[in-house]
Amino acid sequence: MHHFPKDIFTEPQGYSLNTLENLGPFTGMAGIWEGVRGMDRKPKANGPKEQAYIEHIELQPIDPQTNGPQLFYGLRYHTHITKPDQVKTYHDQVGYWLWEPATGTIIQTLTIPRGMTTMALGKSTADARQFELHAKEGDPCAGISSNAFLDYAFKTVAFHIQVSIHSDGTWSYEQDTVLKIKNEADLFHHIDKNTLHQIGEATPNPLAR
Repeated sequence: MHHFPKDIFTEPQGYSLNTLENLGPFTGMAGIWEGVRGMDRKPKANGPKEQAYIEHIELQPIDPQTNGPQLFYGLRYHTHITKPDQVKTYHDQVGYWLWEPATGTIIQTLTIPRGMTTMALGKSTADARQFELHAKEGDPCAGISSNAFLDYAFKTVAFHIQVSIHSDGTWSYEQDTVLKIKNEADLFHHIDKNTLHQIGEATPNPLAR
Protein backbone atom coordinates (compact mmCIF):
# COMPACT_ATOMS: atom_id res chain seq x y z
CA MET A 1 0.00 0.00 0.00
CA HIS A 2 1.30 3.44 -0.93
CA HIS A 3 1.68 6.14 1.73
CA PHE A 4 1.70 9.42 -0.17
CA PRO A 5 1.61 12.88 1.45
CA LYS A 6 -1.58 14.93 1.45
CA ASP A 7 0.30 17.80 -0.19
CA ILE A 8 0.92 16.56 -3.72
CA PHE A 9 2.16 19.88 -5.16
CA THR A 10 4.95 21.26 -2.93
CA GLU A 11 8.41 20.32 -4.22
CA PRO A 12 11.31 19.40 -1.91
CA GLN A 13 13.80 22.11 -1.01
CA GLY A 14 17.51 22.20 -0.29
CA TYR A 15 18.51 18.97 -2.06
CA SER A 16 21.84 18.40 -3.77
CA LEU A 17 22.10 19.24 -7.46
CA ASN A 18 25.00 16.83 -8.02
CA THR A 19 23.50 13.64 -9.40
CA LEU A 20 26.79 11.74 -9.53
CA GLU A 21 27.07 12.05 -5.73
CA ASN A 22 23.48 10.89 -5.14
CA LEU A 23 22.93 7.83 -7.32
CA GLY A 24 22.54 5.38 -4.45
CA PRO A 25 22.75 1.81 -5.77
CA PHE A 26 23.48 3.07 -9.30
CA THR A 27 26.73 4.77 -8.24
CA GLY A 28 28.89 2.08 -9.82
CA MET A 29 27.08 2.29 -13.16
CA ALA A 30 27.67 5.88 -14.30
CA GLY A 31 29.99 6.16 -17.29
CA ILE A 32 30.69 4.52 -20.63
CA TRP A 33 31.00 0.73 -20.67
CA GLU A 34 31.75 -2.21 -22.92
CA GLY A 35 30.94 -5.89 -22.55
CA VAL A 36 32.44 -8.40 -24.97
CA ARG A 37 31.11 -11.66 -23.55
CA GLY A 38 27.35 -11.14 -23.63
CA MET A 39 25.05 -14.13 -24.10
CA ASP A 40 21.49 -14.08 -25.40
CA ARG A 41 19.11 -17.06 -25.23
CA LYS A 42 16.37 -16.35 -27.75
CA PRO A 43 13.44 -18.25 -29.30
CA LYS A 44 13.66 -19.72 -32.81
CA ALA A 45 11.30 -21.93 -34.81
CA ASN A 46 13.42 -25.04 -34.14
CA GLY A 47 14.05 -24.28 -30.46
CA PRO A 48 16.13 -21.95 -28.28
CA LYS A 49 19.34 -20.49 -29.70
CA GLU A 50 22.24 -18.96 -27.78
CA GLN A 51 23.86 -15.93 -29.39
CA ALA A 52 27.03 -14.18 -28.22
CA TYR A 53 27.01 -10.39 -28.36
CA ILE A 54 29.15 -7.29 -27.81
CA GLU A 55 27.61 -4.40 -25.91
CA HIS A 56 28.36 -0.70 -25.68
CA ILE A 57 26.35 1.22 -23.08
CA GLU A 58 26.54 4.85 -22.04
CA LEU A 59 24.94 5.98 -18.75
CA GLN A 60 24.99 9.72 -18.11
CA PRO A 61 23.60 11.61 -15.09
CA ILE A 62 20.51 13.77 -15.51
CA ASP A 63 19.52 16.72 -13.32
CA PRO A 64 17.38 15.84 -10.26
CA GLN A 65 13.74 15.27 -11.20
CA THR A 66 10.67 16.14 -9.11
CA ASN A 67 7.03 15.12 -9.19
CA GLY A 68 5.60 17.42 -6.54
CA PRO A 69 7.19 16.06 -3.31
CA GLN A 70 8.96 13.20 -5.11
CA LEU A 71 12.68 13.53 -5.86
CA PHE A 72 14.59 11.28 -8.25
CA TYR A 73 18.25 11.08 -9.19
CA GLY A 74 19.04 9.13 -12.31
CA LEU A 75 21.01 8.04 -15.34
CA ARG A 76 19.96 8.32 -18.98
CA TYR A 77 21.26 5.34 -20.94
CA HIS A 78 21.72 4.08 -24.49
CA THR A 79 22.65 0.46 -25.15
CA HIS A 80 23.98 -0.61 -28.55
CA ILE A 81 24.61 -4.31 -29.21
CA THR A 82 26.13 -6.15 -32.17
CA LYS A 83 27.07 -9.73 -32.92
CA PRO A 84 30.83 -10.42 -32.75
CA ASP A 85 31.16 -10.85 -36.53
CA GLN A 86 28.78 -8.11 -37.70
CA VAL A 87 28.48 -4.32 -37.85
CA LYS A 88 24.69 -4.29 -38.13
CA THR A 89 22.85 -3.44 -34.92
CA TYR A 90 21.59 -6.52 -33.09
CA HIS A 91 19.81 -4.66 -30.30
CA ASP A 92 19.26 -0.98 -29.50
CA GLN A 93 17.73 0.28 -26.24
CA VAL A 94 17.25 3.60 -24.49
CA GLY A 95 15.79 4.63 -21.14
CA TYR A 96 16.47 5.75 -17.58
CA TRP A 97 17.63 4.31 -14.28
CA LEU A 98 15.93 6.28 -11.47
CA TRP A 99 16.59 6.29 -7.71
CA GLU A 100 14.20 7.77 -5.13
CA PRO A 101 16.20 8.14 -1.87
CA ALA A 102 13.17 8.88 0.30
CA THR A 103 11.49 5.53 -0.40
CA GLY A 104 14.34 3.30 -1.65
CA THR A 105 12.48 2.86 -4.94
CA ILE A 106 14.45 2.01 -8.08
CA ILE A 107 13.07 2.21 -11.61
CA GLN A 108 14.31 1.12 -15.01
CA THR A 109 12.52 2.32 -18.11
CA LEU A 110 13.41 0.68 -21.41
CA THR A 111 12.31 1.24 -24.97
CA ILE A 112 13.42 -0.72 -28.03
CA PRO A 113 12.81 0.17 -31.70
CA ARG A 114 10.67 -2.88 -32.37
CA GLY A 115 7.65 -1.27 -30.76
CA MET A 116 8.05 -2.21 -27.11
CA THR A 117 8.42 -0.32 -23.84
CA THR A 118 8.66 -1.48 -20.22
CA MET A 119 8.95 0.07 -16.77
CA ALA A 120 10.38 -2.16 -14.05
CA LEU A 121 10.37 -1.38 -10.31
CA GLY A 122 12.29 -2.56 -7.29
CA LYS A 123 13.50 -1.61 -3.83
CA SER A 124 17.08 -1.05 -2.72
CA THR A 125 19.28 0.59 -0.12
CA ALA A 126 21.66 3.36 -1.11
CA ASP A 127 24.74 1.18 -0.49
CA ALA A 128 23.43 -2.01 -2.12
CA ARG A 129 25.81 -3.89 -4.41
CA GLN A 130 23.05 -6.03 -5.90
CA PHE A 131 19.42 -5.27 -6.68
CA GLU A 132 16.48 -6.53 -8.73
CA LEU A 133 13.64 -4.93 -10.68
CA HIS A 134 10.45 -6.50 -12.02
CA ALA A 135 7.60 -5.76 -14.42
CA LYS A 136 4.58 -7.80 -15.45
CA GLU A 137 1.72 -7.73 -17.90
CA GLY A 138 -1.20 -5.62 -16.71
CA ASP A 139 0.59 -3.85 -13.86
CA PRO A 140 -0.35 -0.14 -14.03
CA CYS A 141 2.89 0.97 -12.34
CA ALA A 142 5.42 -1.62 -13.52
CA GLY A 143 4.04 -2.78 -16.83
CA ILE A 144 4.82 -3.79 -20.40
CA SER A 145 3.44 -2.43 -23.68
CA SER A 146 4.12 -3.97 -27.11
CA ASN A 147 3.01 -3.42 -30.67
CA ALA A 148 0.12 -5.51 -32.00
CA PHE A 149 2.28 -8.17 -33.71
CA LEU A 150 4.49 -8.77 -30.67
CA ASP A 151 1.40 -8.93 -28.47
CA TYR A 152 -0.06 -11.54 -30.86
CA ALA A 153 3.01 -13.69 -31.50
CA PHE A 154 5.59 -13.03 -28.75
CA LYS A 155 3.70 -11.54 -25.82
CA THR A 156 5.93 -10.42 -22.97
CA VAL A 157 4.16 -11.36 -19.74
CA ALA A 158 6.96 -10.54 -17.27
CA PHE A 159 10.40 -8.96 -17.09
CA HIS A 160 13.05 -9.38 -14.40
CA ILE A 161 16.57 -7.96 -14.14
CA GLN A 162 19.26 -8.42 -11.50
CA VAL A 163 22.25 -6.08 -11.39
CA SER A 164 25.48 -6.72 -9.47
CA ILE A 165 28.17 -4.10 -8.79
CA HIS A 166 31.58 -5.78 -8.40
CA SER A 167 34.59 -4.81 -6.29
CA ASP A 168 36.88 -4.75 -9.35
CA GLY A 169 34.97 -1.80 -10.86
CA THR A 170 32.85 -3.84 -13.27
CA TRP A 171 29.12 -4.45 -13.10
CA SER A 172 26.94 -7.17 -14.57
CA TYR A 173 23.31 -7.96 -15.23
CA GLU A 174 21.14 -10.96 -15.95
CA GLN A 175 17.66 -10.34 -17.27
CA ASP A 176 14.74 -12.64 -18.04
CA THR A 177 12.08 -11.54 -20.52
CA VAL A 178 9.25 -14.06 -20.13
CA LEU A 179 7.39 -14.67 -23.40
CA LYS A 180 4.10 -16.33 -24.30
CA ILE A 181 4.80 -17.52 -27.84
CA LYS A 182 1.84 -18.27 -30.08
CA ASN A 183 0.96 -21.98 -30.28
CA GLU A 184 3.46 -22.93 -27.57
CA ALA A 185 2.17 -24.23 -24.25
CA ASP A 186 5.15 -23.32 -22.09
CA LEU A 187 6.43 -19.84 -21.37
CA PHE A 188 9.83 -19.03 -22.88
CA HIS A 189 12.55 -17.43 -20.76
CA HIS A 190 14.53 -15.09 -23.01
CA ILE A 191 17.76 -14.63 -21.04
CA ASP A 192 20.39 -11.92 -21.57
CA LYS A 193 23.52 -11.47 -19.44
CA ASN A 194 26.78 -9.58 -19.66
CA THR A 195 29.60 -8.04 -17.62
CA LEU A 196 30.54 -4.42 -18.36
CA HIS A 197 34.02 -2.86 -18.15
CA GLN A 198 34.39 0.91 -18.00
CA ILE A 199 35.97 2.61 -21.03
CA GLY A 200 34.98 6.23 -20.28
CA GLU A 201 33.98 8.52 -17.43
CA ALA A 202 30.53 10.00 -16.90
CA THR A 203 29.91 13.67 -17.67
CA PRO A 204 28.51 15.62 -14.67
CA ASN A 205 24.85 16.52 -14.98
CA PRO A 206 24.20 20.09 -16.24
CA LEU A 207 23.34 21.65 -12.86
CA ALA A 208 26.51 20.24 -11.28
CA ARG A 209 28.93 21.44 -13.94
